[in-house]
Amino acid sequence: MSAAPAHPMRAASLMLASTISFGVMTIAIRFASHSLHTFEIAFFRNLFGLLAVLPLLLGAQRAELRTRQLPKYFVRCLIGICSMLAGFWAIGHLPLAQAISLTYSTPIFVTIAAVLFLHEQVRARRWLAVLAGFIGVLVIVRPGSADFSIDSLAALLAAVLGGVISIQIKQLSRIDSANTIVLYTYAFWVPMSLIPALFVWQWPQGTVWWWIIAAGVFGTGGQVLWTHALKLGEVSALTPISFMQLPLVATAGWLWFGESLDAYTVTGAAIILASNAYIAHREAVLARRAASAAATAGAVPGE
Repeated sequence: MSAAPAHPMRAASLMLASTISFGVMTIAIRFASHSLHTFEIAFFRNLFGLLAVLPLLLGAQRAELRTRQLPKYFVRCLIGICSMLAGFWAIGHLPLAQAISLTYSTPIFVTIAAVLFLHEQVRARRWLAVLAGFIGVLVIVRPGSADFSIDSLAALLAAVLGGVISIQIKQLSRIDSANTIVLYTYAFWVPMSLIPALFVWQWPQGTVWWWIIAAGVFGTGGQVLWTHALKLGEVSALTPISFMQLPLVATAGWLWFGESLDAYTVTGAAIILASNAYIAHREAVLARRAASAAATAGAVPGE
C-alpha cells in the first residue's frame, strides 16, 4: 500500500493559497489590460516574476542550475509564451468566469498529449472523461452561435498549449530539478516576451504599475505554492481546491467589471470541472497501483 500524504492539511492550505494567488494575478491582468496591450502585460508579468523568484534561485546549488537541455527549454518556452499571450488576451477580452472556465480544460489536453508524446495508455473511462470535458468546452464556446467569438478560441488555444507544456515539463524534470526548470523558463520568457512587446510599447502610467507588479509577483507565487502543494499531497485531493479560482474571479468580474454569469458558462464549467476531478482521481489511483506493484516487485522474499 502507498503511504498517505505526510501533510494533507498543509498541502490543502498551500493549494488554496496558490489558487488565490492565481486569482489575484488574473484580476490584476484584467485591470492592466484597460491601459496596456497584452504583449506588454506578458513581458512585465515575466520580468517581475523573475525578480520575485530570484531569491529562491540564489539559494540553490550552482550545479543544480546547470542543464544539457537548452534546445528543449527554448521550444518549451516558445510554446509557453504563445500560451501566455493567448491566455492573457482572453482574460482581457472575455468575461473573467468564461476565460478561466476554458483554461480549466487544460487537463483534457494533457491526457491527449500524454498519449501522443509519452505513449501513455489511457483506458475507456478516462477517454469518456475527456469527451465529457470537450462537451463542456462546446457548451461554453457555443460555435456557430451569435455569442461565439475569436476571444473564446484564444482561451482554448491557451489551454491546448498548456497541455503540451505540462508534458514538456514532465520530460525536462526527468533530468533537471524544479529550480533549474524555473530558472531557464524565466531566462527565456523575459527576452521572448519583450520582442512582441516592443512593437506596441508604451510606458505604464500611475496605478498600472501596481497591477503589472501584482501580476508578476502573484503569478510566480502561485506557481511556487502549487509546486510545493503537489509535493505534500495527492493531485486528486488537491485539484478540487484549485477550482475555487472560478468563484473568486467570477465575483471580481461582477463587482468591478459589471459581468454576470450565464447559464452556458455555469453548465460548461461544471462539466469541465467534473471531468478534471475524475481524470485527476484516475491518475492518482493508477500512480498508487504502479508504486505498489514496483514495491512488491522489489521486495526480497523472506524479509
